[in-house]
Amino acid sequence: MAGDAMNLAAGEADEQALHEFAGKWRARWPEWAVAEVFVPRAERATALAWAALQQELTDAAWGGSDAAPGEAKLGWWMEELQGWTQGRRRHPLGLALQRRPAPWAALAAALPGLRDSRERPGDRNEAYDGLRPLAEAVAAVDAALFELVPGQLPVAAVPAIQAALLEARLLLQGDAAVPLSLVARTLARPGEGAAAEWGRELLAQWPHGGGATVPRRLWTALARTRLQRGDAARPLSPWAALLAAWRGARN
Repeated sequence: MAGDAMNLAAGEADEQALHEFAGKWRARWPEWAVAEVFVPRAERATALAWAALQQELTDAAWGGSDAAPGEAKLGWWMEELQGWTQGRRRHPLGLALQRRPAPWAALAAALPGLRDSRERPGDRNEAYDGLRPLAEAVAAVDAALFELVPGQLPVAAVPAIQAALLEARLLLQGDAAVPLSLVARTLARPGEGAAAEWGRELLAQWPHGGGATVPRRLWTALARTRLQRGDAARPLSPWAALLAAWRGARN
């Protein structure tokens, strides 16, 4: 009986921790309360946990002024994701994700590239190319977790994921996310600043397709619309979020 009670308490603690990690993502993307209505109800918990996991990874890569804690966290996540393929889990997000037959080992293998991306890219091509392995792994997980949009293949989502990752980095790092070549140009002709200029360049290069699954299309649409409004970190109004999500879901 005592063992059963301890297991129950541990399970409840894990459930609470899972909700807390999901809540961190919702706090950054409150628009999801509107946008998630376009996701089939049976997929919403998975979509939320997967979004929260991606945020954990990108925060580790690009958050904070000291790279060392994030590097250590990404190393831990490499081991954790590899363990998921072997039926083991430690992180609460694994409650919602670990048993899903997704390519977690491939995602783990892409994390060294994410770790190395903390260094400021030299130019736009380097910014995109450095994130391509991660974007490919993320697209493969998307395809495994959710029903694909008819006519779409996972590889078609890669450019959209790269763009959204760069928006996430801009949200976290501001001017520090801007490629060196663009910094040099903005110094030569002062204006709104390097971050605003990079945001406009990301928009100009934004791919037409939003992704191969409905959740990916919604996340991409919200990120793009924030950039269109001029601030990667500023949440959209409910009406703007609804319109962006509707367009993302149907395209």
